Amino acid sequence: MSLNWDDLRVFLAVVRTESLSGAGRLLRIDPATVGRRVARLEEATGTTLFAKSPQGYELTRDGGRLLAHVESAEQAVVLGLEEIAEEGERGLKGVIRVGAPDGCANYVLPRVVARIAAFHPELEVQIIAQPRLFNLSKREVDLVVSVSAPTAGRFLVQKITDYHLSLSAMRPYLHEHPQIATVADLSRHRIVGYVPDLIFDKELDYLEEIGVKRVDYTSNSVSVQLNMIRAGLGVGVVHEFCLPYVPELVRVLPEAVRLRRAFYLVRHEDDRKVERLNRFAEALSEHMRAVVRELEGGA
Repeated sequence: MSLNWDDLRVFLAVVRTESLSGAGRLLRIDPATVGRRVARLEEATGTTLFAKSPQGYELTRDGGRLLAHVESAEQAVVLGLEEIAEEGERGLKGVIRVGAPDGCANYVLPRVVARIAAFHPELEVQIIAQPRLFNLSKREVDLVVSVSAPTAGRFLVQKITDYHLSLSAMRPYLHEHPQIATVADLSRHRIVGYVPDLIFDKELDYLEEIGVKRVDYTSNSVSVQLNMIRAGLGVGVVHEFCLPYVPELVRVLPEAVRLRRAFYLVRHEDDRKVERLNRFAEALSEHMRAVVRELEGGA
């Protein structure tokens, strides 16, 4: 059997995007060409690799078996290129894509990337900020900063650092509204928080932990919530690493309410031997710890 590596690249792209058009955009080729490449690969293997459904192109059982071997081949190519490039001596290069919750992506990672870039100017880091879970198996990103450690799947997981959250409000808002001496006093205030049915991780259900049952202004974005509080809409839970960005933001009930969470770095198990990603993961973790510590101290 003779297989074309370009056809296998197309196969991987369809798996990861679940569509011919998505694979075409990823590889910068026409979707019709993608379809022909898939058909050629199915003819060469003598089997059906995809089943088309309303959700897109899904792997058949035979397609899933082929995927494991193609990903292993892809990994071998990556390792070979890294060895040739001798990046251990010349610095990190190329593109690395990091997925993260939007609070971390907006207020922590830019500072972290700036520090890494000072040592690796030829490295391009793409920060994908979305308030949802990322799919490492489909290679949406190379690494994920997560607020919880996955309990299933083939992942490399390491804790990066703890961080803290506090109830906060703008100073003018607090001057114009009733005093908050206990958590019960929050019932007389407008509350800013997550859209309840869009909380994708239990670690983000801050108000439930505090005992606040009502929320008046909501968003699925940490940055939008912060700007709602900044606009004087009410009181909400704020990451302490955000506080230095808004000097007029004041902690509320700092002795009674201070939540602790953690950031985890999650990677695909197959990347264990990718030295480039190992080095980047180490630098990312080191600088994240330092940046969170500095921002929280500055708050």
